[in-house]
Amino acid sequence: MTNIAEVIGWKHNHQEGMTCQENSDGVLEIVEFPGGIPSVEDQKKWSDEYEAHVTANAYKEKRKEQYGSWESQLDEMYHNFDDWKKRIQKIKQDIPKG
Repeated sequence: MTNIAEVIGWKHNHQEGMTCQENSDGVLEIVEFPGGIPSVEDQKKWSDEYEAHVTANAYKEKRKEQYGSWESQLDEMYHNFDDWKKRIQKIKQDIPKG
């Protein structure tokens, strides 16, 4: 199950005044939220949106691992730009956008 505090932080950019606590099942629940605790339906909807966002953007982390640091890429570009460009194009081809 998705951590609702993470979802709210993503959806509402870490809403000031929100507090959560762990329930007996180890799941974080909202205790306080400005304007009232969101309904279960809203929490489910936001969780689904968050999961879709995470899934759609997972390729970015996979690509980042393959790209290497900016420093190493700049060095690679300086020494052989064409090879760097081919390598980056291959990474993008092998790890397409979600």
